[in-house]
Amino acid sequence: MPQFLSNKRLIFLLIGVILLVALISWTLSDRDKVSLPEQIIKDTVGLGQNIVAKPAGYVTGLINSVDDLLNTYDENKRLKSRLEEFGTLQAEVNELEVENKKLQKLLDKKTDLRIYDPIQANVIARNPDQWEEKLILNEGSSNGVKNNMAVLTSEGLVGKVVQTTPYTSEVELLSTNNTNYRVSATVSSKGKEARGLIEGYDAKRGELMLKRIDSKLKIKKGDKVTTSGLGGIFPKGILIGEVTKVTTDDFGLTKLAYVKPAADFQMIDHVVIAKRQAIQVDGSDGDATNKNLSSEGNDK
Repeated sequence: MPQFLSNKRLIFLLIGVILLVALISWTLSDRDKVSLPEQIIKDTVGLGQNIVAKPAGYVTGLINSVDDLLNTYDENKRLKSRLEEFGTLQAEVNELEVENKKLQKLLDKKTDLRIYDPIQANVIARNPDQWEEKLILNEGSSNGVKNNMAVLTSEGLVGKVVQTTPYTSEVELLSTNNTNYRVSATVSSKGKEARGLIEGYDAKRGELMLKRIDSKLKIKKGDKVTTSGLGGIFPKGILIGEVTKVTTDDFGLTKLAYVKPAADFQMIDHVVIAKRQAIQVDGSDGDATNKNLSSEGNDK
C-alpha cells in the first residue's frame, strides 16, 4: 500500500511538471490574444505596480526638483559672486582709465611749463575753512617745493604754494577770498591780447573776476584767459578759464570780466607744481600797472 501511494505521488508530480512545462511553452509562444487568467494576473500586477510607481515617481521627482533647486541656488551664488567681482574690476578699470587720461594731460603740460620743472603731487587733505580755500599736498621742501610756486591740473591753473614743510605743502586756490591774491592774466581775442589781473572770486557765480582791463580793448564772451607770465610766479600760457561776461568797473575807467575757471576746484586729486629753475620772487604776480616783479624781466 505505501508503495502504491508513493508511485501515485510520483505520477501526479510528473503530470504537474508536464502541465507546467506545457503552460510555460504555451505562454511563451507567439499569440495575438491573451487568455482570461493572464489578463487577470497581468492587470492585477500592473495595478499594483502603478500604485507603487506613482508615489515613487512623485518622491523621485520631488528629490530631483530639490536637487535642481539647490544646484540653481549654488550656481546663482557663484554667478552673483563673479558679477560682483566683474563690477569691482570694471570700476577699477574705469578709474585707471580716468587717472591715465589725467596723467597724460599732465604730461602734456610739460611743454607749457617752459623754464619750470614739473613736480607731480597728490592732494592729501583740504582745509575745512571755505574762506581760505586751501589744499594740502604730499610733496614738500625736501623735494624742492617752495612758496609761490604755481600749481595746476590737466585742465588749468588752480593756485600757488603758500606754505611748506619738509614733506607737505599748502596751496591756496584761485577761488580764495584773499584780497591780496592776484594773478596777471592775458585775454586773447581775434589775434589780439588784453591784460588784466585776476582779483577775487564771485562765489554766487562760481567765477573768477578779471579786473583792470583797459577800457579801449575789446574782449567778449568765450575769449580764453591764460597766465601772462608777468611776475615770474605763474608760467606763461597756462589756461585759467573762459570769459562769460564783460562789464565796466564802478568808475567806468577799466573793464571787468567774469571768468569761468577751466579747472574744477572741488574735484582736485592730482596736480603739478611748477618749480622754477632759477629765480624766486616775493609772491605778488603783478600789480595795477602789470609791473614785472622778477629780476630777469618778463617770461618769454
